Amino acid sequence: MNKIWTYLMILSITALIFIEPSAVVTEMTNASLDVLSLCVNLLAVFTIWMGLLEIVDATGLGDKLANLLKPFIRWLFKIKDPETEKYIALNMSSNMLGLGNASTPMGIKAMKRLDDGSGKITAPMIMLLIVNATSIQFLPTTVVGLRASAGSIDPTSIILPTILGTFITSVTAIFVTKALEKIFFKRRG
Repeated sequence: MNKIWTYLMILSITALIFIEPSAVVTEMTNASLDVLSLCVNLLAVFTIWMGLLEIVDATGLGDKLANLLKPFIRWLFKIKDPETEKYIALNMSSNMLGLGNASTPMGIKAMKRLDDGSGKITAPMIMLLIVNATSIQFLPTTVVGLRASAGSIDPTSIILPTILGTFITSVTAIFVTKALEKIFFKRRG
């Protein structure tokens, strides 16, 4: 993939040199400023939500959330480890708030705890990947924040379509994964 982007960039710069040579440096500078602006906007959004996640964890709200989600997590992952349940609950709640990047640290901790040391992926590990890839989003905060910083007239207009789309994909992926788990993991065991 890096090669494709490199070739596209070289092709674009070469074409711009022949079409309008004076615009090459200007366009490269403008693109760099746009990237920097996007990074600062994302940093602001992630800083706020990562701080809130730390507060949630420090106040014990993460444990309460884990208790609330415990029946669902136990059905989904077939585990009974309170610490892993807490990490999964925080990971899922971060994803539900549209904070995919903020959920990554908790997802990594949960994944490490789900690893049985066999060197093979386990059914709960697969389910965690599926839940993270499809994640129901009730509030797509990152996208709303980016739309607001880009000057969108109604940055929240994507909330309902996001809820519907992510709900459908999540439910479908979970049930397909559960069905495949019964087929493949029973053969293995």
